[in-house]
This record gives sequence, structure tokens and C-alpha cells, in this order.
Amino acid sequence: MPNIADEIIKTIKYAMDKKTINCDRTYKSVIKAVTPKGYVVLDEVGSERTVKCCIPNVSLKAGQAVYVKEPLGQLNELHICGIIYF
Repeated sequence: MPNIADEIIKTIKYAMDKKTINCDRTYKSVIKAVTPKGYVVLDEVGSERTVKCCIPNVSLKAGQAVYVKEPLGQLNELHICGIIYF
């Protein structure tokens, strides 16, 4: 007879695997480089992504800490939305 707790955990894992993210996610990142195409930042899993900055009239530098926003879980729309000042 299967353990009910194991069955509940399996069901939750299955539901989480099938669930798509439909909310904005904002997290801290760092600018690795500045290129003509945009700013190279690290996404949440550590992959490098070239993104735009939505803050008008701002100039950012490599090594600067920023907030990046991932609208509705769409990595192709990832952009810089804030600057972290120390």
C-alpha cells in the first residue's frame, strides 16, 4: 500500500513541473560587461544575458549591482529596472 505522504509529495512536484510562471520576478544581479547591444548581466540561474536598461538617461558600468526584472517569466524580456547603491 503506497504511503499517502509520498503520494502527496509526488502530486505537488508534478503540479509544480507543469506550472508556468505568470508573474513578474525581480532579483539582484551584476553587470559583467557593457556592449553596443546592451548590458551583460547574470540571470537567476547564473547564465549571462545581454539586456537593455529601462531607466532613462542612466549610464551603468561593469561591476555595478542592479535589479533585473523578468516579466511574466519571459527571459527574452529580461531588463534592468533598478540600481543598487551601497
